[in-house]
Amino acid sequence: MKTFSLFSFFLGLFFTIAIFSSYSGPMDTSNIVENTQLPQQIHAVPLAHRSFDFANESLPMENFDVVERLEREVLRNSYYHSNTLLLLKRMNRYFPIIEPILAEQGVPNDLKYLAVIESDLTNARSPAGARGMWQFMTGTAGDYGLEVNKDVDERYHIEKATRAACKYLKRYHTKFGSWTLSAAAYNMGARGLQNELTAQKFNSYYDLNLNEETGRYVFRIVAIKEILNNPSAFGFMLDPADAYQPLTNYSEVEVNGPVLSWGEFAKKYGTTYRMLKVYNPWLLSSKLANPHKKKYVIKVPG
Repeated sequence: MKTFSLFSFFLGLFFTIAIFSSYSGPMDTSNIVENTQLPQQIHAVPLAHRSFDFANESLPMENFDVVERLEREVLRNSYYHSNTLLLLKRMNRYFPIIEPILAEQGVPNDLKYLAVIESDLTNARSPAGARGMWQFMTGTAGDYGLEVNKDVDERYHIEKATRAACKYLKRYHTKFGSWTLSAAAYNMGARGLQNELTAQKFNSYYDLNLNEETGRYVFRIVAIKEILNNPSAFGFMLDPADAYQPLTNYSEVEVNGPVLSWGEFAKKYGTTYRMLKVYNPWLLSSKLANPHKKKYVIKVPG
């Protein structure tokens, strides 16, 4: 019992000395506070006294409300790093497809940014049922010649959907007389926009008090246009090799009857089911019924 007590005494003494010898006075917390500061600098974006336009239609930058609404969208997209960087990567793949179609259809090049705002240049699906880069609803897709059924959804066909969007926007331009109002109508619908124009007695987008989404819509387009055209000015550094390359390495195969298995079709042409769907996202199911023997052009990567 005495031996155990003596052992306990020396053990306690050892730990006491160890604790006190390691204690060197009050803790200096200055470095901790300093090191918790975020290693970044956030700057405002100077917009005053600069000119901006959408489809060659100038923004009234003498209006402080217009400046502040544009600044909101420029700041949000400037500091939404991952999404904006992905847009810079994707535009290298998809703008070379979209731009020639806009030119062919007589639509200003700036309208390509509607696809950016609508879908982030992805084959997006909205909760309301809109699909594809141009976000067509099923009914509107049919009105503009896009096929939608259980096997095929041409809202995901970038070339066909872009042509349909051009026709849609040109119709609005004829009705409203400006591409800015056409873009607003694309977002909220022609009837809703016309009701607001009639009620508010103004015919400029920038003078209208619209719902939040449509009220931000054109400003978001102009902000994205500015950033994507001048990425380094906003701190985005992207080497050409880092951009997503256009999907140009393919051949075209015509199909004018049923296809029992796209997997077998892909294998026959030396590719995979996955890659066939990457190049043809408008093919929905694993087969094609095609009861009316319609002709389809399939991109086969090679």
